[in-house]
Amino acid sequence: MNNDVAEYNQATTGAVREICEALNAEISAVLSSAESKLYHANPVWFIDNNPIVGYDVADDHVNLLFWSGQSFDTNGLTAAGKFKAAGTKYTNTQDINIDQLRAWLKESATSQWNYRDLRAHNGELVKL
Repeated sequence: MNNDVAEYNQATTGAVREICEALNAEISAVLSSAESKLYHANPVWFIDNNPIVGYDVADDHVNLLFWSGQSFDTNGLTAAGKFKAAGTKYTNTQDINIDQLRAWLKESATSQWNYRDLRAHNGELVKL
């Protein structure tokens, strides 16, 4: 586990910490070749410098975000932002449907929009 991500998780408490640790474990297991680091102060996993998935802590829940989530076949995510991102939120670990999470994670590795080169494409997303 990335030390910065571990410190991020350790800075949380209670149910939020349990959620962060559970998400970190699943994301790291399914996307074992992805690089994890803090990006805009939140844990994010990258494949070839392209952001794939990340989470952030709110007051009483954890937001999980997939940068290309609107393109996934597995349902359950809510559109977020102006590009192709989609996510969900968890208030406790019982909210995490492991099979659904694993399906999203597998799709995230194969269904990607090129956020890495967004500026080079004048703000237009290109499918990888």
